[in-house]
Amino acid sequence: MPIFIMETRVSVESLRQPRSFEALERGVAGYLEKACPDVKWLGSYATIGPYDYLDIFEANDIEAAMRVSVLVRAYGHGEATIHPAVDWGRFKHLVRNLPELPPV
Repeated sequence: MPIFIMETRVSVESLRQPRSFEALERGVAGYLEKACPDVKWLGSYATIGPYDYLDIFEANDIEAAMRVSVLVRAYGHGEATIHPAVDWGRFKHLVRNLPELPPV
């Protein structure tokens, strides 16, 4: 299944207290389990910088990943950016099979 990385910035309005992060996470996770049962979560990380979270998940296709993004944005009243990703081992295999470039 394709892998996707999602960066999420939660809106200030949806976070009234520090504990609000955990309540928001539980709500979003429960909703996603029902709405996107074939999406498999691989990891979730809190980050420092322009985004609050970094999530890694597998989805059947780009449409399923877009559903995740829309639901996270709607439920969390925030911003979500999704990037398709390739496992490092698979990437190395792809690169090894590329033709040599001509000299410049």
